[in-house]
Order: sequence, then C-alpha cells, then structure tokens
Amino acid sequence: MPLNYQNQLSVLKDILSEHQSDCCGTVSECEQMERLAKSMLANAQTKEEVKKTLENIYYYSQTGKGSSELNQYIQTNQANLTQWMDELHTLS
Repeated sequence: MPLNYQNQLSVLKDILSEHQSDCCGTVSECEQMERLAKSMLANAQTKEEVKKTLENIYYYSQTGKGSSELNQYIQTNQANLTQWMDELHTLS
C-alpha cells in the first residue's frame, strides 16, 4: 500500500530527525529519503515553498548514499538538517 503525502512527510521527518540527533545513518535511509523527496516533489499536494527544501533533501540524500564516510557527511550537514526540519515543521 503506497504512503499518502502526510505519511511520506512523517517518515521523511523521522529519518531527518534521526540523522540530526544521532549524527549517523545508513545508505538505505539516504535512498529512502531520496525516494520520498522525489515522490513528494512530483505530488500536486506539495506546497511551492516546501519544494526547495525537498530539493535540498534530495541532493543531500543522493550525495550521502555515495559518500565513503556517511557519518562524517551527516555530521558536516547538521546545520542543514536543523534548517530543513524547521522548514518542514513550519511550511507543511
């Protein structure tokens, strides 16, 4: 059963929150965030002001899944993770 928009948003926030709080993650989490962001960007329900944040998360996920030092990559992006979490809570 496919996830609806709110479910997708919830899962995306959960994974971002884990990366933010734990400063570590997995390639499969990056792949899942990439799929979620791509799906949400294609969804007509997505507000325009959220799309830039989703594009940034998509790029972060793509880069992260190819990183040889994923945990270091996540630590380097802590400020971005915080900003994206704030934006998703505010804009969605």
